[in-house]
Amino acid sequence: MRRSDPSPIVTRAASPDDAALLTELGASTFAETFKAENTPENFAAYMRAAFGEEIQRAELADPETTVFLAEQGSDTIGYVMLRERKPPASLELDDALEIARLYVRKRSLGHGVGAALMQRALAEAAGRGKDAVWLGVWDRNERAIRFYESWGFHRSGTQPFLLGNDLQTDLVMVRRIARES
Repeated sequence: MRRSDPSPIVTRAASPDDAALLTELGASTFAETFKAENTPENFAAYMRAAFGEEIQRAELADPETTVFLAEQGSDTIGYVMLRERKPPASLELDDALEIARLYVRKRSLGHGVGAALMQRALAEAAGRGKDAVWLGVWDRNERAIRFYESWGFHRSGTQPFLLGNDLQTDLVMVRRIARES
């Protein structure tokens, strides 16, 4: 489906005032991507644990977490969540930033939203002097894996991801950050 909105994609930092918006955006984009692949019970359990408004408010207030929203006109169409979190020891990274979530509304996939959010995430990591960014992506999410690989991420291992009571496997992917001399 072609987007008819000629407005540019703009990214902005989210604030705790965006908790309700992020709750809806997070829940709807996660459901669009993963609901059909999981049992209703496991999916519902994860949604309760991850996307309540108070949970989003706490994440937005956490100084270790930064969220950027992607907007086009008056429509919020995606977001990226960054966390100051120690990467898995197997990565042997000194100073890396986690891309905890990068989700785009289904109707906006393929229209540069993910690219705008990734550019913002990489710029944020570089601005903080990070050596690398890392993320976990479900090993069955081929579209996302291809997207990350197109941005220079490489597979560096796996880690468990619990969705409800279903233990799934995430690929751990890493991209080094180029330092300006």
